[in-house]
Amino acid sequence: MKTDVQIAQEAKMQPIAQVAEKLGITGDELELYGNHKAKVSLSVLKDNQDKPDGKLILVTAINPTPAGEGKTTTNVGLSMALNYIGKKTITTLREPSLGPCFGVKGGAAGGGYAQVVPMDDINLHFTGDFHAITAAHSLLAALLDNHLHQGNLLNIDMDRIVWRRVVDMNDRALRMITVGQGSRANGVQRETGYDITVASEIMAILCLASSLTDLKERLGRMIIAYNTEGKAVTAADLEASGAMALLLKDAIKPNLVQTLENTPAFIHGGPFANIAHGCNSVLATRTALKLADYVVTEAGFGADLGAEKFFDIKCRYAELKPNAVVIVATVRALKMNGGVVKTELSTENVAAVELGSANLIQHLENLQKFKVPVVVALNKFPTDTEAEFAAVKKACENKNVKVILSDVFSQGGKGGEELAREVVKLCDMGESQYQPLYPLELPLEKKIETIATEIYRADGVEYEPDAKKQLDEIVALGFDHLPVCMAKTQYSFSDDQTLLGAPQDFNIHVKEVRLSAGAGFVVVITGAIMTMPGLPKVPAANGMDITEDGEIIGLS
Repeated sequence: MKTDVQIAQEAKMQPIAQVAEKLGITGDELELYGNHKAKVSLSVLKDNQDKPDGKLILVTAINPTPAGEGKTTTNVGLSMALNYIGKKTITTLREPSLGPCFGVKGGAAGGGYAQVVPMDDINLHFTGDFHAITAAHSLLAALLDNHLHQGNLLNIDMDRIVWRRVVDMNDRALRMITVGQGSRANGVQRETGYDITVASEIMAILCLASSLTDLKERLGRMIIAYNTEGKAVTAADLEASGAMALLLKDAIKPNLVQTLENTPAFIHGGPFANIAHGCNSVLATRTALKLADYVVTEAGFGADLGAEKFFDIKCRYAELKPNAVVIVATVRALKMNGGVVKTELSTENVAAVELGSANLIQHLENLQKFKVPVVVALNKFPTDTEAEFAAVKKACENKNVKVILSDVFSQGGKGGEELAREVVKLCDMGESQYQPLYPLELPLEKKIETIATEIYRADGVEYEPDAKKQLDEIVALGFDHLPVCMAKTQYSFSDDQTLLGAPQDFNIHVKEVRLSAGAGFVVVITGAIMTMPGLPKVPAANGMDITEDGEIIGLS
């Protein structure tokens, strides 16, 4: 089979204006970035606000493994399959970060014959949204250090500055730095550091904002430091929100592209799911719901992270009522959860599938707590056997959940026809009964405990002394009403990435608690989570190149 890049480069793309026209988006509502990419005006949502919403389908997955699950591939393939059976559908996805693209994870445009295109542009600079977010974040950092240099009129406590810098690259050397070295003209010397751009609170804000006005208000509420009296100092105190919003005036508009089969795709925003809320923008999702009968979206990493945050954070703020959930798994990944090493995954092992299915079952039980109907999409691999398929189906029968084989990777939309028909059936069951896991009125510590015990199945939560102090301070500041954004390893239900399957008899260990007042949630950092990833020994970037005639090599 051809590589993803080869398939993408051979795609017969329609002019993006033609794709937009099928959705009823006119030329003056479209800002073209060449022939195959465009920004969609915010007026489209406003002009269609009285239209009923389409059906919203969430695609999530089991905990990721090196064996591969194919969540984005399923998202794209399902949207194409729904169009294949005659349903007007849009897919909505996050934008890929350059860090993982050049590191180890690769891009985020799907795979095989279920991709969004132009894949190379989407995985690289795209329409410049991440650069704009990086610039806005850097502007606030510069204004903060300039304020300190100019006399610190806000009496900022130098030991309580929480605003770091960001860059959209995996660069471990920047985790801790010292700024202001040299003469006094270079500013006030202090220790700080870098996070990756997708961990920026501005990224989360862009993806949760409902309008440009809402964006500015959220930017102004961001806490950058605390003063010597312990009171929060915000971006509004530095009079920075207007200038930041100016840098984000184009980035806030959803990006329109297409799949290999010309299904419209909104790709907008990209917060990480293990250190942020892991969902594409509210504006893209809400716009898509007004323009299509079915909207397929996704949440990052496994359902314990992405789906929980989608339901408890994004759906709350956007007032979304999802109609169905697709959870993606593979026989290979379930065997790995059952203890099989990667080199042995091609050998039939029904016992390992049965053992590893505990991971899938726990996710199914968790998803059912949100009162949204679920179907399992089992991505096919050539080495899978009928006995292994049967083992997965049997494991899910007790939960009254259907398992459907999906082959969108090699067949495109046609390979997801059965899955699409089942999704339509779930969506037609009546009004959405969605409900969040916890009420916002619940005390902050109780919300954390609820997620840890109900979703991760931990015995309890342990706090490091500094984390408990931070939690108490957030409550004292009056932010006890916010939802929780758990930062945890994506590889396990626990905070130990080596514990696969459905681990038991463990506690969740909270290292740090951060307040994202602008985004509107409290970030709870557990285990060994890094907000600035590093590159592997052999980065994916080492295998990338471009030829004289523009052929891209090694991008995936």
